[in-house]
Amino acid sequence: MNKFNVFLENKVLPIAGKIAGQRHLLALRDGIVLSMPLIIIGSIFLILGNLPIPGYSEFMTSVFGSNWVKKLNYPVDATFNIMGLVAAFGVSYHLAKHYKIDAVSAGVISVAAFLMATPFQIPFTPSNSHTEVLVTGGIPVDLMGSKGLFVALVIALLSTEIYRWILQKNLVIRMPDGVPPAVSKSFVALIPGFVIITLIWIIRLIVEITSVGSLHNLVSVILGKPLSTLGGSLGGSLVAEFMLLLLWSCGLHGNNIVGAGVMAPIWYGAMDENRIAFQNHEALPNIFTYQFFDIFINIGGSGATFALVLAMIFRAKSQQSKQLGKLAIGPAFFNINEPIIFGLPIVLNPLMIVPFIITPLITVTATYFGMRLGWVAKPAGIAVPWTMPPLISGYLATGGKISGAVMQLINIGIAFIVYYPFFKILDKQNLNVENETAVQETKINTVKDKSIKSI
Repeated sequence: MNKFNVFLENKVLPIAGKIAGQRHLLALRDGIVLSMPLIIIGSIFLILGNLPIPGYSEFMTSVFGSNWVKKLNYPVDATFNIMGLVAAFGVSYHLAKHYKIDAVSAGVISVAAFLMATPFQIPFTPSNSHTEVLVTGGIPVDLMGSKGLFVALVIALLSTEIYRWILQKNLVIRMPDGVPPAVSKSFVALIPGFVIITLIWIIRLIVEITSVGSLHNLVSVILGKPLSTLGGSLGGSLVAEFMLLLLWSCGLHGNNIVGAGVMAPIWYGAMDENRIAFQNHEALPNIFTYQFFDIFINIGGSGATFALVLAMIFRAKSQQSKQLGKLAIGPAFFNINEPIIFGLPIVLNPLMIVPFIITPLITVTATYFGMRLGWVAKPAGIAVPWTMPPLISGYLATGGKISGAVMQLINIGIAFIVYYPFFKILDKQNLNVENETAVQETKINTVKDKSIKSI
């Protein structure tokens, strides 16, 4: 146990700390999260358009007409389909803030560069024909969403680094001191913006004369497909989950580093593909999405600690475990488990790290096969807030399928079985300490009583 602790502190923790502070990963995490409120808002309308209530569709048709679903999809398209556009600004903005340069100008240039990389063609079907044609001059909405997310992230990082480099070389136009700051900043951004947009334009022209066709296709081939294949596979997802939990075991926020920082583009893209299929009443293509992990695996928080809290409340013999369980049950209902991770603790606790890592790996595998075999509904692309209590969240995330709630209940049972033997050992240790303390206090009180009587 002590050797394992030393290994974590001396080997894993320094590396994990460097990863946690890596500026590009932090920018990716914070930039992508910028779109999360919009996605949740869009998900509310997505749920309203697909409520599994008998007679609901007929009622809505009678009140709002036959196109009511299409009208409800307007907010869905307006929120989900600008994910890439928001990320292009957000990632660049946060990276520029890290460099302490004008973040707004960097974000605006990044958005312009992202649009420069995008072919302005949209599919259109004339009313007198069933053949779809491409019309030049329109911004393709699908490339502004999850399909363009990888391009947005690459361009955001690249454009901000170029912007920073030009500022460092002082190759900018600086206005006199009397000029308003807003005007001065816009002139400072003039040369960096020109260089960045020109560079992306040249790259686009070169790519378009090849068989690849566009920068979106190029990034998809180089980055998108390999990463999506890795993140969409059971093996890749188990590796990602293991790394996430290992970081938590060292006291670092694994979700922010691995989930939001590395896997987010893959899981958000898969989520949006499922959302589109769900809207069109088609088979859902993906199992591993952001909701798969937030809703079905992280029940009670990372490590599936909701079951551990239940064990503390109903099976603990030591007062320490019982009291901590009572304090932690409220946050656990909303998937917040810092009281357990740092209060039990799990961090740098070799005994509890074992079930903390093993439990989610088992539930990932069980949930995957449940969905793969068709016993459990897949996540429908609905961005249920991660703080939604279990059972309710499983029902909503699968588009109103009871199997989602049942799978959550099964995962809680699996987690309880895995955690309980380890918790029993920890609880026994706590109970022994409490008993020894009680014996020592009794001895001290006895000595005091004798001293008082002798006086």
